[in-house]
Amino acid sequence: MTDWLAVSIRTALYADLMLCVGLPLFALYSFTRAQRAAVLPLRRGVAALAATGLALSALGIAVITAGMAGVPLSEIDRETLDMVITQTSIGTAWVVRMGALLAALLGALIAGRRAAALPLITAAAAIALGSLAWTGHGAASEGRTGLVHLWADIAHLLAAGAWLGGIAGFGWLLLRPAATLTPGHLRLSHRALARFAVAGSVAVGVIVASGLINGYMLVGPMHVRDLPASLYGQLLLAKLALFGAMLALAAVNRFRLTPALEAALAQGDPGRALAALRRSIVCEAGAALAILGLVAWLGMLTPPMAEM
Repeated sequence: MTDWLAVSIRTALYADLMLCVGLPLFALYSFTRAQRAAVLPLRRGVAALAATGLALSALGIAVITAGMAGVPLSEIDRETLDMVITQTSIGTAWVVRMGALLAALLGALIAGRRAAALPLITAAAAIALGSLAWTGHGAASEGRTGLVHLWADIAHLLAAGAWLGGIAGFGWLLLRPAATLTPGHLRLSHRALARFAVAGSVAVGVIVASGLINGYMLVGPMHVRDLPASLYGQLLLAKLALFGAMLALAAVNRFRLTPALEAALAQGDPGRALAALRRSIVCEAGAALAILGLVAWLGMLTPPMAEM
């Protein structure tokens, strides 16, 4: 039976930590220091995301403990919770995550405009996001194979965070009242779109490579034909279909909609090009959130290779 509370918490935590990494990373490669303060409320945004991540992580470890003990959430005791935190790899990863998120939160609150603050905050958030690999199937393997699987999971998470952060950044830039979309703002957004083309391509490459490694570890070539017959396989195929849709949307954005916006800005009439780009970003964000829900669900199911 699916634990929908656990799936919901995992989905929210994936989304929160990916944004906590991806948004400041997007700002780092897309804008100058002066531009960041003008277009993205990074300090407040990262602080809110880090605080939410702390709360979701605290609730998540309680749900994991209840699942391990086989009791309702309201009946877990302090002794069992302490055991999970201090004597399991999930607990160790949780402690690291809480420390990293606290560092990101404090950095966002007290760092001010220091030039080194944003990279350090991004690094702390990346550690928090990477720690989620210990709550999935990647931490279940042993030996060298286990290390390869674990590092592939970490790379997958970080690359997905970079991609999702870019989508969210463009959403913030473009999905706003028309009165704030001045020609200068739109030109800045267009430059950010062009710069994301390179970063997004790298992120997609890492996602595909690490996904292939994970697929080999969890499914294996011999089980590919059987995927439609199992719930795990059906969810995985749905995830792959959504990922394909995101790739198609990203290609349309890069090769059609972004050049169309540039041409429309030159002509002084960006309305239609901007509307098309907005629709594409909303669709891409919706597909990304659906994928995160599927990933959270898949992480609680037994993969084909583990059933052998």
